[in-house]
Amino acid sequence: MVAKVNAGMLTLGGGPLFVIAGPCVIESKSMCIEIASAMKAACGELGLPYVFKASFDKANRTSLSSFRGPGLHKGLDILAAVKGKVGVPVLTDIHEPSQAAPVAGIADVIQIPAFLCRQTDLVIAAAETRKAVNVKKAQFLAPWDMKPVIEKVQSTGNKNLILTERGSSFGYNTLVVDMRSIPLMKAFGYPVTIDGTHSVQKPGGLGTATGGDRGMVPTIVKAAVAAGADGVFLEVHPDPDKAKSDAANSLALSDAPELLASLKRIHEALAGE
Repeated sequence: MVAKVNAGMLTLGGGPLFVIAGPCVIESKSMCIEIASAMKAACGELGLPYVFKASFDKANRTSLSSFRGPGLHKGLDILAAVKGKVGVPVLTDIHEPSQAAPVAGIADVIQIPAFLCRQTDLVIAAAETRKAVNVKKAQFLAPWDMKPVIEKVQSTGNKNLILTERGSSFGYNTLVVDMRSIPLMKAFGYPVTIDGTHSVQKPGGLGTATGGDRGMVPTIVKAAVAAGADGVFLEVHPDPDKAKSDAANSLALSDAPELLASLKRIHEALAGE
């Protein structure tokens, strides 16, 4: 039995498969609204709770010259516009404790990036906002190593927590997803989601950028939902090859409805066992 998480007007976990999806980084207000509207419609037809995600700053790009996003203040303005115009909860990530309070003024879910999930001050700052916190398991941690991270969040009295699997480092420029991590992390009592698009990354694989294989996204997410994932996390883009971040592993927006329909069937079949 997993805890239910409040994300704006939605309750995540313990019910229908939930969906967190959007572009890797905020490229423009119009694109974010386009993606959020399309995903809301697709999820609405399937009865799946939907949260829009996008980063205002990609602080961990491979190259110094890579596009990072519009920054905190403009990014939050765009997220507020998406939230207001489309009517969906929004998620974004923070990289410094000082960002927690302003982000909490807009976001319904605050995300801790995988590389930073052991940063105590950052995790505590996010949890102290009392917003839902999505913590991505680091590529260098085993599933059971997330227990101390969970305890940091719980120490603030905030139990509005989601855990995300996003692959583990395996040799050079390669990630692998151990599906055992889904039930192992669910045993902590919180919803677990699978980051299907970051899991197919090839970090630094293009030399000055991260590579990936979006063709493997359906395989990863279907396997994870079959293993018991409560939700899916996807980076979607109208034209993935032209995305300013994570182009190689982002899913085409037009492909999302069919994939979500398949995932819903798997999730419901598992629930009916």
